[in-house]
Amino acid sequence: MSDATFRGYLDTVHGYLKRILAEESGAIRAAAELLADQIANDRLVHVFGPGGHSNLAAQEVFFRAGGLMHISAILDEGTLLSNGALRSMAIERTPGYGRVVISDRGLGEGDLLVLVNAYGINAALIDAALTARERGVRLIGISSREHAENTSPDHPARHPSKANLHDLVDVAIDSKVPIGDAVMEVRGSAEPVAAVSTFTNA
Repeated sequence: MSDATFRGYLDTVHGYLKRILAEESGAIRAAAELLADQIANDRLVHVFGPGGHSNLAAQEVFFRAGGLMHISAILDEGTLLSNGALRSMAIERTPGYGRVVISDRGLGEGDLLVLVNAYGINAALIDAALTARERGVRLIGISSREHAENTSPDHPARHPSKANLHDLVDVAIDSKVPIGDAVMEVRGSAEPVAAVSTFTNA
């Protein structure tokens, strides 16, 4: 990778992070207050990223040096890429799966759940959100509004309800991930490369 390409990617990611700071500061503050209240009450903050790379968000904040002790990562084996990429994709698109995960955790009134997903549409994610809401769980969602609102209602990843994560949570933070995720044009490549969601969702 040339210095110019590396610098271009760095500048692009920095631009997205600056947009998040400028446009999502209110939502981030509201989410921070929910987290602070939960921790002050000595309660866990549950984090679930149902989707291949979205699982990284839960892993990133769990059992980390210098991190918060009150984090409970929901690392369900079904959608982890370590069990196979195609399997992960199939499971995250399976209606009802997210409902089982949340029910198994026993989440309910007084709990706080952070749901992270690059695109904010997949069936496991939406079922997790709907089930948590039914159980009285407070919800923070981190996903791309642009991606969700511009993905076809009949996309195979979508939940049967066609719902978007940002419409189901108490606090929605827009990660600004663009449609397709990849943001760099590289000479000789017909398609853009280099995902931005790794930095904006984690």
